[in-house]
Amino acid sequence: MKTIMLTAVSLLLSLSFVQAQRIKGSDTVLPLSQKEAENYMKIDPSRTVTVTGGGSGVGISALLEGTTDIAQASRKIKFDERQKLQAKGKKVQEAVIAYDALAIVVHPSNKVTHLTREQLEGIFTGKIKNWKELGGADLKIVPYARETSSGTYEFFKESVLKNKNYMNGMMSMPATGSIIQSISQTKGAIGYVGLAYLNKDVKAIHVSYDKGATYTAPSVANAKNETYPIVRPLLYYYEAGSEKQVKPFIDYILSPEGQKTVREIGFVPVI
Repeated sequence: MKTIMLTAVSLLLSLSFVQAQRIKGSDTVLPLSQKEAENYMKIDPSRTVTVTGGGSGVGISALLEGTTDIAQASRKIKFDERQKLQAKGKKVQEAVIAYDALAIVVHPSNKVTHLTREQLEGIFTGKIKNWKELGGADLKIVPYARETSSGTYEFFKESVLKNKNYMNGMMSMPATGSIIQSISQTKGAIGYVGLAYLNKDVKAIHVSYDKGATYTAPSVANAKNETYPIVRPLLYYYEAGSEKQVKPFIDYILSPEGQKTVREIGFVPVI
């Protein structure tokens, strides 16, 4: 009897290990992963999925250290990160779970509604310092960025700044919610957030990537029809050796039900 009980306990422990998953990384992907995990665990209460943020770089570092099963990221994995994982014998797999339009946001009272990529570059590199230079009020521009471990920080630098350096003394925020809160309280502020974070406390800017010929607002529709220029994939990275453990959850996100949640959260579905 004791042997049977021990075998049963061992089996339960084994199953619970297989079912338990840890996801860590991008703050942009965080609300989506949390909602998907909540729905996934409702289908089968024996499944356990824990989700935490911290930034894309933090998630990939956790994958390297073996403290997460999935790294959620709002940017592609870097060459040196992949090299470090390979040095530890870890082959990494990538899954695109959704797309995001990166929105440029200002205080609701700001009269400026349209900006070109070149103007945004000027603002975030420190060349344009006052809103009156852009047709707005005589008011100092206060740019907010994510911290350097953030995939959004990296993506914005690559897409909008064309890999030029951010200005010295840039206000660096630890989370997207902090950017929303700061901009809602600062009349001269400007920053960038994932589409799912847009709310009435900030105003989204229409952006042009063709030197002012056309301007487009950030939205799911404009991201899907490729008229909005600042769009990126949202990604999961995991070890090839753990595919059996993580694939059921990823497959759920990529199912019609999971992609419905992508739409509800405010991102762009893959399918």
